[in-house]
Amino acid sequence: MSTRIPFLKGHGTENDFVIVPDPENAVELSPAAVAALCDRRAGIGADGVLHVVRSAAHPEARAMAAEAEWFMDYRNADGSVAEMCGNGVRVFARYLQYAGHTTEGDLAIATRGGVKTAHIAKDGDVTVGMGRATLPEGDVTVSVGERNWPARNVNMGNPHAVAFVDDLADAGELLAPPPFSPASAYPDGVNVEFVVDRGPRHVALRVHERGSGETRSCGTGACAVAVVAARRDGADPAATGAPATYTVDLPGGTLVITERPDGEIEMTGPAVIVAEGVIDAKWLETAVG
Repeated sequence: MSTRIPFLKGHGTENDFVIVPDPENAVELSPAAVAALCDRRAGIGADGVLHVVRSAAHPEARAMAAEAEWFMDYRNADGSVAEMCGNGVRVFARYLQYAGHTTEGDLAIATRGGVKTAHIAKDGDVTVGMGRATLPEGDVTVSVGERNWPARNVNMGNPHAVAFVDDLADAGELLAPPPFSPASAYPDGVNVEFVVDRGPRHVALRVHERGSGETRSCGTGACAVAVVAARRDGADPAATGAPATYTVDLPGGTLVITERPDGEIEMTGPAVIVAEGVIDAKWLETAVG
């Protein structure tokens, strides 16, 4: 491994990421290394790592290489692997533009949740095709302290539990994963969204992301919330034949989510590259221990 590993820092509605460009998949990023990079006091600090690899060079993405040149090898802040990250896809697309690998317009990005389409607009916003949501049957409950709420099970390529509450403060400190039941609903853990109404087709949320704790934003979570809100409001596009668009406020900014009658979901929001530099590989080796 080189003694100096290039990196960038970026965020999408303050969901922030360490970006590690590694086209040939030559940098070994163990769970401990990812956790060290994401440490906000002893490392660079982030909600996760975007490992940028050519699809053809990664064993998990080779089958997608014909559709998407680049693979988003996403890791949570604790080093665990995640299927998808909506804000991460937008920042990933912005990085590819920043590095000269793409320009304004459309591109395809391989993820563990499948190939995602992105559109980089002239105004700087990035729209990502997030695919379709699935809503598994069965009652789910999430809890904070002695209180609990019914939640809707939604899968956006990763699992979500969406609960409407009276006040976002009801979510508590969100330092630990909110308990849920039944355990069989989410065998690998879950992202939990606590949601309040702000107005017609306008909601706000707080989220505990599996493996990262409370984050300033969650793109797949915003999509899951919009899907649940549309069905609650009688605006399910599959039933009405009309798209449903929701404005979703998160602690770090605002996303606009549209679900079309065919079930496809689009997410639009900002994506920013804020810095670039190098990681001292010797430090990383020492931090991993």
